[in-house]
Amino acid sequence: MKILLPVDGSPSSSRAVRHVIRHWAAEGTVSLVLLHVDPPLIERVARYLSTEDLARFHEDRAKAAARPARNALRKAGVPFEERHEVGDPALRIIGLAARLRCDLIAMGSHGRGAFLSAVLGSVVMKVLSHSKVPVLVVR
Repeated sequence: MKILLPVDGSPSSSRAVRHVIRHWAAEGTVSLVLLHVDPPLIERVARYLSTEDLARFHEDRAKAAARPARNALRKAGVPFEERHEVGDPALRIIGLAARLRCDLIAMGSHGRGAFLSAVLGSVVMKVLSHSKVPVLVVR
């Protein structure tokens, strides 16, 4: 089974990581892809940074966001591939899951409720509504 595990460094994504470790790591047949998607900087800010500085900014954020998941997976002895992308998180998650032919997307939900998700927009809601790959939401 190939599982895409998007993380953002939050407690909810850490819960999703623990859930995947508990339920699939023991099987030894799981292939995990750890993904962090960093939203692009607004143009008014990005234009003042060099290409190298912008790349370093996104790479630093990705490493920090993925650190708790990376540590938990290593501690559990679960092999994984790590990827970092910049763009719209929901679209990148959906696209990568399709390209890699994942069997499942497992992600954490912040659990803000329907009203705030509708007002603020929710990566989980977008992934749920547009992904052709099954999605497991861990709260």
